[in-house]
Amino acid sequence: MSTSLSHTDRWKLEPGFGIAWEIHTDNLPHTDEIEMSGKRVSLIVRYGVDASGHLIIQRRIIWPQLRTIPNNTHASLRIRYEMTETMPRISINGKPLSPEIPRHIRLDGLLTITSKTSEGLQVQRVIFPSPHLPVALERWILTNLNQQTLQVKIDPVYRQDIARGTKGIYLLEVTCDAPTNLKLLPGESFSFGIFFTGKRLHETLPPISIVEEENDRRALVNRLIEPLQFECPEPLLSRAFDFAKLRAAESIFETLSGLMHCPGGDAYYAAVWCNDQCEYASPFFPYLGDSSANEAALNSYRLYMPFMGPNYDPIPSSIIAEGMDIWEGAGDRGDAAMYAYGAARFALALGDRKIAEELWPAIEWCLEYCRRKTTPNGVIASDSDELEGRFSHGKTNLATSTLTFGGLQSAAHLAHELGKEKTSREYQLRAKALEEAIERVFGAFVQGYATYRYHEGLQRLRSWICLPLVMGIQERKKGTIDALFSSKLWSPDGLRTEEGNDTFWDRSTLYGFRGVFFAGEIEKALEYFRAYSRRRLLGDHVPYPVEAYPEGNQRHLSAESALYCRVVIEGIFGITPTGLSTFQCTPHLPLKWNAMALRSLRAFGREFDLVVERSRQVVEASVLIEGRTILTTRVFEGESFTVTLP
Repeated sequence: MSTSLSHTDRWKLEPGFGIAWEIHTDNLPHTDEIEMSGKRVSLIVRYGVDASGHLIIQRRIIWPQLRTIPNNTHASLRIRYEMTETMPRISINGKPLSPEIPRHIRLDGLLTITSKTSEGLQVQRVIFPSPHLPVALERWILTNLNQQTLQVKIDPVYRQDIARGTKGIYLLEVTCDAPTNLKLLPGESFSFGIFFTGKRLHETLPPISIVEEENDRRALVNRLIEPLQFECPEPLLSRAFDFAKLRAAESIFETLSGLMHCPGGDAYYAAVWCNDQCEYASPFFPYLGDSSANEAALNSYRLYMPFMGPNYDPIPSSIIAEGMDIWEGAGDRGDAAMYAYGAARFALALGDRKIAEELWPAIEWCLEYCRRKTTPNGVIASDSDELEGRFSHGKTNLATSTLTFGGLQSAAHLAHELGKEKTSREYQLRAKALEEAIERVFGAFVQGYATYRYHEGLQRLRSWICLPLVMGIQERKKGTIDALFSSKLWSPDGLRTEEGNDTFWDRSTLYGFRGVFFAGEIEKALEYFRAYSRRRLLGDHVPYPVEAYPEGNQRHLSAESALYCRVVIEGIFGITPTGLSTFQCTPHLPLKWNAMALRSLRAFGREFDLVVERSRQVVEASVLIEGRTILTTRVFEGESFTVTLP
């Protein structure tokens, strides 16, 4: 395996759902951070071990509903607590507790750090956000590992900070429910809680039980990972898929405009974007079937509808501040194309006719907007793209045109379902014309590869040349795949945004995997997808896909995890929605896999299993509902079949 596909694991898979870091002195110092979210709080914990083997921990807590002034994109109330600022002062037998030396760290939707001290005390911290309250929590468990009793003294913890925002005065409090003195007999354990609360001045919160909150967090994690199980012979990929489901669906917050899915990352809360939400995350949520996620997805589309007027001005770049304001600083990024593609896919996969009819006028408006932006060359113009000018984008770019093509395809299927046959035929014809224009305008030899130029005049390879493969355009399949996995674009962290530049964004890497799998280049895609998944799940920054580097320093933004799941659903299994109860399936079973399955899919208004097994020279695919097989078919690699759910 090439150097770019290999690395040393820091973490390992644990039984059930979780990964663990067994800490040894030969791989220190090391720190990492993880974000965990509930509906009223998000918690980012930086944790690790210094060169002396001592614990490092820092907490950044964000309350999206507590808006600061000015109430802009980044106006969520936030605070940073360093390690010693809120840590209870503990004495053992009259002497201050020595530094904690971590031995084991576990991630399973909560962060558990198990340490020892020189006094023979084990300190275990379980760190997590409340699922419903504006509180981050730590449950401490002290265990006496000695043969003699320990006298433990715990100084009270209390801190109050006051802030001011659009909803008045905010109180930030740190409290602890530990007793002042206790005895720990040999082998005995004792637990207490630390609470990090943010609220409005006169807001009253219910009594908080640390045990009940931990149970509720674990119940939330289980609710998000139990459906949509990816079964395959490689536990690494199944586990990475489970973690991605969690991160994709936990980052949903209560706002004045209802539930909102938000990117997170200590920056982006109580706001939606046409790429992160409408294009990336929302079309995934029907497969997971979580009611909060589907509601947040629907809200992401509804929030843009008031801006779709008869003059066809661009829709905002983002809707911010709990839906109370907008940001238009990036101009038209191809947002209408993103919306049309995402909303049509979402409506089809959800399988709810009433919601499809509600979304239809917005989809139709966006595609009409794109038609009006068609150039004499037949492609779609936009001011920039989803990178908002970070890299060159020209007057027309491959992303906007290809997303419009995908939107037309899915909208044609949706129009047919809704009885709009004339519109369906029109969209099919427009999609065909746009496909030809994409080849004519963007098809090119770039750096020796028969692939696509990202925009007019560009002579450097870009990661988003993968988009035609995602949409089923395969005329330049070989050259595009060779370019994506060449040393010009591929790096140990995935696809470079542009050749000659080490900046990377996981979103284009994940689109690339999805496109290469969908195009049928299974073995090469799997080799690189496996290496990427191992790095993200078991490497030095775990356990989720990231946003970008150097910008954001690889934040665990939520929508990238949805894109990871879509690699499996739409790439490996090749699921493409074609109706409210129908989809096309083009399964891609790797040579060394005898079987794979998606269990408890909850799309198209049903819950069903999709099982793919090798059968001599063909693959056999079965669809089961409540354990009963409703369809079995045999296809050769690359062949598609249609599933109609009863």
